[in-house]
Amino acid sequence: MTITVFATVRTTVRSALRSALTSVLPQPRRGASAAVALLPLVERVPAMAAPCRMHPAVYAIEAAVLDWARRTGLRADPGVGFHRMAARAFAEFDAAAAALFAQWLTWLFHLDDELDERSGPLDVFHGLLKGTARHPLEAAFADLWRVTSARMSDRWRARFAVGLQRQYDACRTEADNRATGRMPSLEEYPELRRGTVGPYVYDLVEPCLRVEVPGWFHASEPWQELVNACGDVTAWCNDVASRPKERGDVHNFVVLAMRQLGLGEREATAWVLDRIAERCQDMRHAALRLPLDDLHPKIARDVSKVACAYLAAPRAHLDWLLESDRYA
Repeated sequence: MTITVFATVRTTVRSALRSALTSVLPQPRRGASAAVALLPLVERVPAMAAPCRMHPAVYAIEAAVLDWARRTGLRADPGVGFHRMAARAFAEFDAAAAALFAQWLTWLFHLDDELDERSGPLDVFHGLLKGTARHPLEAAFADLWRVTSARMSDRWRARFAVGLQRQYDACRTEADNRATGRMPSLEEYPELRRGTVGPYVYDLVEPCLRVEVPGWFHASEPWQELVNACGDVTAWCNDVASRPKERGDVHNFVVLAMRQLGLGEREATAWVLDRIAERCQDMRHAALRLPLDDLHPKIARDVSKVACAYLAAPRAHLDWLLESDRYA
């Protein structure tokens, strides 16, 4: 009898908790069923349970992104809402920081679409790496780079260039895989995905906040683990949300789990959610191990701002996936 009562109470509490958590999530747009599969994370991951605060200047941020996109020749559909993702991740900072990051997100997803939709060589990357501007994406990049790089040291610029080269190499590997019909293994996929997602995206938090993480600190194991875990969480959440759009492409964590583990789609999604929850825990542990005491107090405060933006990213990204038209 006692066990039965306890089970009933536990079920009631879980139901109430689930209702409370989902009530603070944005309403998913019609057709966003794949992103809805991520909702169990709000119960499993403490860092994703609490909603991100929206920046009070979100509409000004949106206007800045739309104006920049028109000026550089890119599309900026308000329904896609990159400005809202940035407005959540940078809610505690000034609007200019969020606007610059949202402009970079707009550029990055245009690049992603260009690579997905074109079957030819990675021409746009050649323009970026050589500094030419023959394509709207290249011109938009040059505009963003002019503003962003002026705030940073040569060391940071070199780090960004390495990240851009890593993305090119990873995208070329994906293109070769598609051409030869090769499927990456579950073990090698995380590193490959870390490259295709654009590893320099996380470096961009620094110029947006007008902060530069010291080289030795950036190279430290806890910082690298924080950045890599953040990248994995956002990339794998994106894989879950975008799976219906893959059209048979195997470069998706859910698809790979289905094919290599012999799982159905629901079971494969649950398997990926387990991996996401583990990486969220890795993020938390890495943040607690950061050697902030070895920094000057002012630099430690600046570095902490960057780390806080990383820690806010998974929930900001989840909210965006649920409300954006991109995956509807």
